[in-house]
Amino acid sequence: MTDLADRIDALLPQTQCEQCGYHGCRPYAEAIARGEAPINRCPPGGTTGIAKLAALLDRPLLPLDPACGVEKPRMLARIVEADCIGCTKCIQACPVDAIVGASKLMHTVLADDCTGCELCVPACPVDCIVLEPMPMEQIDQAHADAARGHFQRREARLAREAAEREAELAMRKTAVDAAASSNPVLAALARARAKQDKSP
Repeated sequence: MTDLADRIDALLPQTQCEQCGYHGCRPYAEAIARGEAPINRCPPGGTTGIAKLAALLDRPLLPLDPACGVEKPRMLARIVEADCIGCTKCIQACPVDAIVGASKLMHTVLADDCTGCELCVPACPVDCIVLEPMPMEQIDQAHADAARGHFQRREARLAREAAEREAELAMRKTAVDAAASSNPVLAALARARAKQDKSP
């Protein structure tokens, strides 16, 4: 199953746009491999992508599912820097870390890394992101492979940061509990809270 998902994933455009209804190209590839998703839910891949998937899986050709969007030329995001307020919302939305900047400072899009997912556009509260045609030479397998790598590294980083936050919260709770058990006033407050929680 993993081998099939790999082959399906290799045919997807790696925009990580989520138009298919899955969190990125790999989860969509895995759903197709398990027989849980049809092959016609990727607007960036379009009719060519559907044909490649149909040939690989020996399935009938299907038209693109209009509920997922329409096939159109791939675009690149560009931030109108004079209008950027440095809110970081676009940075958080970008699935491949193609936007750099810091809070309250101007952001910019790394054009070579942008996949054209357009997820940054609705995230921007001041409409300072414009879309421009993606150069044809950027729509190739090397760019897709790089985008897959960027996405995987970002997902790993976010998972690591979430685990670190959880560990820190658990450590703080342990410290508070230890302080409460050694402090009679805090211990009495904790007992009172526990009784209050149990009362109907």
